[in-house]
Amino acid sequence: MKKYLAVIGIFLVFAFCLTIFGGCADKSAVVRDDAATEDEAARRAREQAEREAAMRARDAALLTPQNIYFDYDQSNIRPDARDTLKHNATIFSHKSGKIVIEGYCDERGTAEYNMALGQRRAQEAKRYLMNLGVSASRMQAISYGEENPLDPRSTEEAWAKNRRAEFHLK
Repeated sequence: MKKYLAVIGIFLVFAFCLTIFGGCADKSAVVRDDAATEDEAARRAREQAEREAAMRARDAALLTPQNIYFDYDQSNIRPDARDTLKHNATIFSHKSGKIVIEGYCDERGTAEYNMALGQRRAQEAKRYLMNLGVSASRMQAISYGEENPLDPRSTEEAWAKNRRAEFHLK
């Protein structure tokens, strides 16, 4: 019987030690109030909305024809514009409708000269797109000359923005 009492005693001491040492373990309690939870949920929702908006903007940019730009008094297609025209040709091959190519110039030069230069720029862009497989019957090239500038200032930076061809699906 002493043997059983000794075993029970050892068991009770062991259980007591476990209780004491188990209670001393480093525990971190997570306490959240409702305001913090709501702030976290609002932050997550805002971040998700921002990610979705960025994806929509990226997709829209991929599906929107981009402008090309020209050097001063030139109508030839620049090397950087070739990649843009290839991108635009891909868009036009997946979408139907008329393609209007608008040629523009900066304000330097006479109105008549700029109308002619804008037309040459639009025609060059049309020719390049035709070589990439876009049907000529879908495209119309028009000139606005120096009218409708993107940047109305009279600086080199503004003039560079205004020497362009724009592409519109109708």
